[in-house]
Amino acid sequence: MRAAVLQEYGEPLAIESVAPPDVENHGVVVSVKACGICRSDWHAWQGHGEWADDKVPRGQILGHEPVGRIVETGDHVTAFEGSERVAIPFNLGCGVCDECVTGHGNICPDDRALGFESDAPGAFAERVHVPNAAYNLTKLGESVAPVDAAALGCRYVTAFNALVRRADIAAGEWVAVFGCGGVGLSAVQIASALGARVVAVDVDDATLDLASKVGATETVNGAETDDVPGAIAALTDGGAHVTMDALGRQETCHDAVESLRRRGRHVQVGLTTDAERGEIALPTDAIARGEIDFLGVRGLSPTGYDEVLRLVESGVLDPGRLVTREVGLDDVSERLAAMSEYETNGIEVVTEL
Repeated sequence: MRAAVLQEYGEPLAIESVAPPDVENHGVVVSVKACGICRSDWHAWQGHGEWADDKVPRGQILGHEPVGRIVETGDHVTAFEGSERVAIPFNLGCGVCDECVTGHGNICPDDRALGFESDAPGAFAERVHVPNAAYNLTKLGESVAPVDAAALGCRYVTAFNALVRRADIAAGEWVAVFGCGGVGLSAVQIASALGARVVAVDVDDATLDLASKVGATETVNGAETDDVPGAIAALTDGGAHVTMDALGRQETCHDAVESLRRRGRHVQVGLTTDAERGEIALPTDAIARGEIDFLGVRGLSPTGYDEVLRLVESGVLDPGRLVTREVGLDDVSERLAAMSEYETNGIEVVTEL
């Protein structure tokens, strides 16, 4: 089968013919119909994460936002007959540990990170293997197009987890989203759909225009604003109830926390680059005095996908609206390179494998 393989960090991925995956007893093999291109793929491609023992090895097939149809099932799989359309999380839980059985499989200590670990080859390929299928996979209704389901990826469901499960946003609250790439735009759409008022923060006017179209009440161009927290305080009559840093940079994280009102909640979604190497300075005294909550977010538990898909199928959420480009497997390297200069807009999806 064809697959996009990381051979050298920062260099074009090699499009190779590789052996298709074997199926494990409790796993399935899925024919990939679409797969999102995410900034986490860019981090892997750049060789980031060494400071957290999270550097993706050379030889890895990247891609972690797939949707597809089951073509082979393991001997012990009874939850699927073998031809269902399924949504696939990137954080593949073991299904039996305390975290998994209590609905937190996204932080399973024995998980496999799809597309990031040698024992979990990714989905920039014609086929992908999914272990512990009964726990990890969610059946996908025929009404959801493959490109829309791929847009759920890790970005959309991560934004959902951040806002709904971690920050517990309420209708009428102000939510400020810093960085309106795929996960940021997802957060804008989700927060707006659930009745919150959203301030979108970015440095690109075209991106902010798109944020307005998908639900932002207000926008702030960080490149043209000397005091971003002050601007947000003015727009929200005292500060946001919830902020999200979708970039993982010192400036955006610090400004997001400073933009909160008392007892506000900050959700950290963006991972750092080699500029910060996993460490960001925070206004600790202000966090303590204002009783600010600082919440980490990693994907969404596989057990939470049903809730998201119900909202998609009912029309409350529309991840497909965030898709701005469909590309082929041969184009992935070019699109990853575009991320280095923040030249991508919205969510891009591989639909030709």
